[in-house]
Amino acid sequence: MTERMDLGALAADAYKAMSGLDRFVRESTLPKPLLELVRLRASQINGCVYCVDMHSSDAKAAGESDARLHAVSVWQEAPFFTEQERAALAFTEAATRLSTHDVSDEIWRQAADCFTEPELAALVVAVATINAWNRMGVATRMTPESAKG
Repeated sequence: MTERMDLGALAADAYKAMSGLDRFVRESTLPKPLLELVRLRASQINGCVYCVDMHSSDAKAAGESDARLHAVSVWQEAPFFTEQERAALAFTEAATRLSTHDVSDEIWRQAADCFTEPELAALVVAVATINAWNRMGVATRMTPESAKG
């Protein structure tokens, strides 16, 4: 597939605003490896090849194991994830699939039990932000960096 446009160049102010959201999340106390798992899972659900490529590479560079990266798409069945990671991944899936599901009280409670209120707020922003990035990447058919040579 051919990239449709360079949205970063054409909508630089929007990219700057999105980067501000990313900075907020990055400066939160959420564990960085957990953030990459959340970003990877949302990107898988949304079919954003650019973001799947980027966040799996970022997670790997940060020390994430191949076994855990390969199992993110089947995290519910895999033994590799902590209770906190499972709560974050469940929340990510629910908040990403809003057209077919809701963020149930049970999923919210599980997340609230595993995160402080500021961390939970950062998780909400993290999931919303990666979903916005995914929509831009899919709509414009962003080419993954690893495919550019």
